[in-house]
Amino acid sequence: MNIEKKPTAAEWMPLLDPSQIAVVLVNTSHPGNIGATARAMKNMGLTQLILVDPEDFPSGAATARAVSAVDILENARVVDTLEEAVADCGLIIGTSARSRKLPWPMLDGESCADKVFREHKTNKVALVFGREDSGLNNEELQLCQYHVQIPTSPECSSLNLSAAVMVITYEIAKRARQQENAVKLPEDDFWDQERATAEENERFFEHLEKVMIAIRFHDPENPRQLMQRMRRLFGRIRIDVMEMNILRGILSNIEWHIKTREERKVPPRGATIEQLEEQMSQEKT
Repeated sequence: MNIEKKPTAAEWMPLLDPSQIAVVLVNTSHPGNIGATARAMKNMGLTQLILVDPEDFPSGAATARAVSAVDILENARVVDTLEEAVADCGLIIGTSARSRKLPWPMLDGESCADKVFREHKTNKVALVFGREDSGLNNEELQLCQYHVQIPTSPECSSLNLSAAVMVITYEIAKRARQQENAVKLPEDDFWDQERATAEENERFFEHLEKVMIAIRFHDPENPRQLMQRMRRLFGRIRIDVMEMNILRGILSNIEWHIKTREERKVPPRGATIEQLEEQMSQEKT
């Protein structure tokens, strides 16, 4: 009797590279949700699971809920912070169940899947899911270039964690399978440089804030959402590594001029003629 061999995930979805897409769970409280998430991922052909500060893992409850996806649990990476989890990712999408005071680029499941599919070959992707009871906090959401919302009935709007993972990963799998017989992507969708990673972006924002404080443009005691807006701006642009080097070079050049000005004690703008003459006299001596 001939037994038909089941196709592998790679054969079922050949145009998707699962090593480039990570599902990131932040501070999950119930280990059963971790196991159910692993099962949902394997259903949809994904393999990379990252756990940020889980409350209970490893766990028998997680193993029991994973069923045939125990291998995903065994290979899961456990880290302390979200920054560590997404450090090498060029595209970070966070799930958000509610609107924020500061608007952020939003995706639905389908557009999220399209973006992941188009970019995952050149940029590592993180799909970030928050705590069961409160989701992602504002600081965590600001690490994401895009937020994705899953529309639900107002009568019962809260999704189980693994159900949310299933919806998003299903959309990605559907998008990848639809592409099998499609023509290649338009040339405009390609880029000549890799996107900057989350770690490179974080160093840039730290550098930017430092310089803005130095030039007295930014007051950390009265920030007025300035850094959040700068994060939103550059997240929308999606800087590549060459552009990042240019921006960091500009900031370093500003710092050099600040230091040189301080060493030379150059009078500030609006200095009197007497102050300028005194400066010139000091430089001659």
